[in-house]
Amino acid sequence: MNGNTNEAVVVDTSRLRGGRGVKARPKGRHVNAEALADVQRLLGDASRERSLLIEHLHRIQDARGYLPASYLVALAQEMKLAMTEVYEVATFYHHFEVVDAEDTPPPPITIRVCETLSCKMAGADALRDALLAHGDANVRVIGAPCIGRCEQAPAAVVGRNAIGEATPAKVLDAVKSGALEATAPPYIDYDAYRRDGGYRTLVDCVEGKRSPEQAIAEMENSSLRGLGGAGFPAGRKWKIVRGEPAPRLMAVNIDEGEPGTFKDRFYLERDPHRFLEGMLIAAWAVGIDAIYIYLRDEYAACRAILTRELEALSANPPCPLPPIELRRGAGAYICGEESAMIESIEGKRGMPRLRPPYVAQVGLFGRPTLEHNMETLHWVRDILERGANWFASQGRHGRKGLRSFSVSGRVKKPGVHLAPAGITVRELIDEFCGGMQDGHTFYGYLPGGASGGILPASLGDIPLDFDTLQPYGCFIGSAAVIVLSQHDRARDAALNLLEFFAEESCGQCTPCRVGTQKAVGLMEKPQWDKPLLDDLSQAMADASICGLGQAAPNPIACVYKYFPDELATASSGPDGSQAR
Repeated sequence: MNGNTNEAVVVDTSRLRGGRGVKARPKGRHVNAEALADVQRLLGDASRERSLLIEHLHRIQDARGYLPASYLVALAQEMKLAMTEVYEVATFYHHFEVVDAEDTPPPPITIRVCETLSCKMAGADALRDALLAHGDANVRVIGAPCIGRCEQAPAAVVGRNAIGEATPAKVLDAVKSGALEATAPPYIDYDAYRRDGGYRTLVDCVEGKRSPEQAIAEMENSSLRGLGGAGFPAGRKWKIVRGEPAPRLMAVNIDEGEPGTFKDRFYLERDPHRFLEGMLIAAWAVGIDAIYIYLRDEYAACRAILTRELEALSANPPCPLPPIELRRGAGAYICGEESAMIESIEGKRGMPRLRPPYVAQVGLFGRPTLEHNMETLHWVRDILERGANWFASQGRHGRKGLRSFSVSGRVKKPGVHLAPAGITVRELIDEFCGGMQDGHTFYGYLPGGASGGILPASLGDIPLDFDTLQPYGCFIGSAAVIVLSQHDRARDAALNLLEFFAEESCGQCTPCRVGTQKAVGLMEKPQWDKPLLDDLSQAMADASICGLGQAAPNPIACVYKYFPDELATASSGPDGSQAR
């Protein structure tokens, strides 16, 4: 341009059209017409609301066995979302498998073998190796994190069919017979529950025979605390959320992914309406406008049960009901954290939120949200019918209430054992679990799943409850007790747990994402570098956003504190090789 301001400026518009005279085209991948038509068919008349993204990804994967990249592009257009939004969600969750056109789709059948601690102790490595050695082009065998069947270790999943006490023969028989879908066990259905007096307490509440204030007071007096791990008093939570402005929402957390935990599945597979009635009573007392139930994807049988029973409840309701939506997880341990679960319900990656604000003030869809674990709600009906004193008087060693202990490991009778709060692990093993397995001597235990720490048998007389284990660097969490014997080593258990945390970190914050990976590398060495592990643990505990990274170092600290002899030399597992 020269100094003449009146001179016209000539612009080469061919560059704006795509360069070298090529006609402009939208950037990114282009929608395949056939893929779009199939996506529209699979979605049918379902809403294209943003929060349903994960549900729609499930529809596609259920139908195709994987997620073709062309279908993600089509889904983005159909839901009016950016391609990046769809892609980042589809690649975040373990159970979604994105396949580009040039990639080979997975075999039609996938076998997942649980690799977490209880299954590892029961021979999961040998099971996986035997299945891999079998060889079948139509089948792939992969490792998986805890699938919530620790009492049936080792466990595997063929398609959606979970197989407990799995052997190569049992798993391959399921493959051969085509038994790829979950089968719901016998349970108390809606009609049977109503015949036995079910929903009578809910109806009394709705009809004014009991006020919300009375119900909340009864819950507070019962000393019931959140049984998902955090232990926040349930009645106090109801009062807090009720004091927030409407509309208020409710999110029920059944993403039971903590290794060693399976109590929610146990109750859902037997008496689902006891939980549903407690949920609806809580919704009535707090003034909830809509309820969202978030169920982990591994619990396919529970999903079938809840789908069927929610339909029965809706078809013949005992009283007016708020809208209830059942949402399906997609394989992400982090979604057990309440804010990550809320993100997932909203159709996003399950990444924890920074707090404050807390979900009671700003939760699901930005509204005040009552978040509860399934088992917490399971007890509501009994507490209101029998009275707060009935529940509070059940404890032992000065504690109050009942606890559903998920017990696995080296005991004769693993399973869910309903016992007094405050029972010791020795009492639990002797009175409820039939003692230790033959040939096994009590050596140590995890009182609260993967993140609750590891204690030696010499500390087997500590009351198991909220607040009793903290002086020892541990906590009860969801009451998942894994029992170790002299054939196990705490350092091997700690390594297995850190591998789990490294796999399940959402990656949002560096201390957790990098720290867990670095910890695994250091713990794999014959000699642990204590100063470096101490620094790493402190960084994770101090700077991680959520409880995963904050609690991940607990097993490391417990090994140093309670099992120092194991660190003198490299340890070996029951099969003679170093356990991982």
